[in-house]
Amino acid sequence: MSRRQLTSRLRAAVRFPRAAARSVVTAARERPERVIATVLALAVGGLVYFLAVDLFPYHSVNDDEGVYLYQAAMLLEAKLFLRPGDIPWDAVRPWFFVVDEVGGEIRMYSKYSPVAPAIFAIGRLLGDWNIALGLVATATAAGVYLLGSAAFDRRVGLLAMPVLAGSPLFLLTSATFFSYAPATMLNVAFAVAYVRAARTGSRKWGAAAGTAIGLAFFCRPYTAVLFALPFIAHTLVSLGVVWRRSGWTPRFHGVLGRSLAVALPGAAFVGVTLAYNAVVTGDPLVFPYAAFAPEDGIGFGTREILNYEREYTPALAADVTERIVEYFFTEWVAAGLLGTALVGVGVLAALWRERGRNGLGAGTRFDPSAGMGSGEVAAVLFAVLPSVFLGEAYFWGTHNGLRNGLIDLLGPFYHFDALVPVAVFGAAGVAFLVRGAGSLLRERTTRRRARLVLLVALVVSAPVVASAEAAVVDEPFAANERRTDSLEATYEPVEDRSFDDALVFTPDPYGDWQAHPFQYLRSGGGYDGDVVYATDGGPERDLAVLAATNRTPYRFTYRGDWTGAYFPVNSDLQRLRVLEGESVRATTTVGVPGEATTASVRIETPEGYARYSVPEGARANDTVTVEWTIGPDAARAENLEYEGGTRFRDVPLADDGAEVDLVVTFVGVGGSSVTYRQEVTVDGDAEEGVRAVWPPETRVCRLTTECGYEGTWVGPDGDYVDGVTVATDARVAS
Repeated sequence: MSRRQLTSRLRAAVRFPRAAARSVVTAARERPERVIATVLALAVGGLVYFLAVDLFPYHSVNDDEGVYLYQAAMLLEAKLFLRPGDIPWDAVRPWFFVVDEVGGEIRMYSKYSPVAPAIFAIGRLLGDWNIALGLVATATAAGVYLLGSAAFDRRVGLLAMPVLAGSPLFLLTSATFFSYAPATMLNVAFAVAYVRAARTGSRKWGAAAGTAIGLAFFCRPYTAVLFALPFIAHTLVSLGVVWRRSGWTPRFHGVLGRSLAVALPGAAFVGVTLAYNAVVTGDPLVFPYAAFAPEDGIGFGTREILNYEREYTPALAADVTERIVEYFFTEWVAAGLLGTALVGVGVLAALWRERGRNGLGAGTRFDPSAGMGSGEVAAVLFAVLPSVFLGEAYFWGTHNGLRNGLIDLLGPFYHFDALVPVAVFGAAGVAFLVRGAGSLLRERTTRRRARLVLLVALVVSAPVVASAEAAVVDEPFAANERRTDSLEATYEPVEDRSFDDALVFTPDPYGDWQAHPFQYLRSGGGYDGDVVYATDGGPERDLAVLAATNRTPYRFTYRGDWTGAYFPVNSDLQRLRVLEGESVRATTTVGVPGEATTASVRIETPEGYARYSVPEGARANDTVTVEWTIGPDAARAENLEYEGGTRFRDVPLADDGAEVDLVVTFVGVGGSSVTYRQEVTVDGDAEEGVRAVWPPETRVCRLTTECGYEGTWVGPDGDYVDGVTVATDARVAS
């Protein structure tokens, strides 16, 4: 490159930012409201991104987030199915995935549509999953601005964005990986394009509207239909009115053309949705959610999902709808009841405006061929409210959300679309009051004094609005923050841990579901990544998982009662070894609890048990040591005296290996007891020897000889009774 060329390029590089800056300044002068709208939309997206990172770093306690993120990771690898291969599928089946067998091969797919996961995958491509959440919120806020501008004016559009962002429902749902916010973004895009098409007659805008609502249908079919119903009604009425007035004329052709431009792409995406159904479920009319739970759908009658069954009646639907309407408008919109009152004022403002335009008692001349007036836009947006609330009454999901407490934490997310008209009319209410007050003041004083009084009034009212906003935000934010603190403690052993070719067994308090409840621990888009997570199951299945994966094994476990992260648990990550040989010789030393007076030891297998006494030689320094051996066909204690059992000193292993338990029980004054139980997964064979997974799962149980995760030994830092300690080791003996 010559010196002249280099100099020319450097000058161009310097001129570009200057030109860009001048363009921004020019735009700010000529169209300041658009610059402000852009800044506000970006601010809304930034706020949602911050909440996703700060309030939900481990996701919410609604484990559906993990389903969408699993699916997004699969799409990034061009997969619609998870194929576990030789891994037992019930150990690695993600939450809400359907299991399907085709040609003798197990494959699993999500019960949800791939649209929202595809949107979330964009964030991953940009370096952070959460970026997608911010982008969705930004796009939705921008769309609400355009709708507010179309229904009223640009100032209302600008006000609509902070009203939207002030809704706890918008903030919490947008900051989590569910399909509600992406579906609303697509619905808002449809509404914006529909209005543009109706106003300009542009078939391109019509096609854009049809594409957006088609994608929304693919994303959440019922949600899209409910949002689109008022627009469909507007289209049908428009066609009917123009046909009645002018018949088959160019005026009718224009309205029909833009209507078809909307309908055809929308119908095409309905076809895409049915084609997707055919690919994954084998039937175009069976949606994945129906394949997962056939009775989990819209309508009345018997409804069921995951062993929960309820007769969903119109009376129950009416009760649920009444509760959710009150809940929505008092606790989940911006400023609560105050915000709802402003929405009412906004509706009255729209009616007042139309009355003023048409004159007292005058009829309205509806002319679809002349474009879609602001009154029509406002009417259609308002109609979204009854469409959403009445339509969702036909679906029992809201009842479930109220029952399981998720709506208490994240809001009435099934009604997320209703925030769009609420934001627009709430902003219109604010604008109406401010303008009305300004007009009254200007009639009674000078313009300057009127502005001063209005400014003082706004300053005085600000604390009232802030207090109303804090009242609706504080409780759900504090509730989610509490759970995030608990999840932070839960994931502490694995948060900063990097894995390479690892297998991690996870607890299963909710049954054989991977990433339920621990959705922060996910295998990714398949079973060939750095780590595979599998739920801890029975001995035979765990051994099969180990053999199929051939990875470095770990056990993630916890001590405590899992309460949905309401209370924290004490967790631990243990490195596992698979010991293989003629026999495994183990040494376990446990502490003598305070006030313990007697001790006994048992070796247990599915085939029986042996009981041993504890001689003085096994006691030292307030501890008891047990030396025990697991062979290919039996297990026994080596340093203790045999007292009795179901058979002999040696306890036979089950034919398929299964489990060997060492049980050390201390009994104190008054019958109080502490039991140490170590459960070893084993597989014995007379010719090949024995395999044992080490260290064993160790529990410290009070007042019972067997307990669950509430008694898990997680190292010396756990909360135990005085004197409790555990030390264990094992080696292969030839």
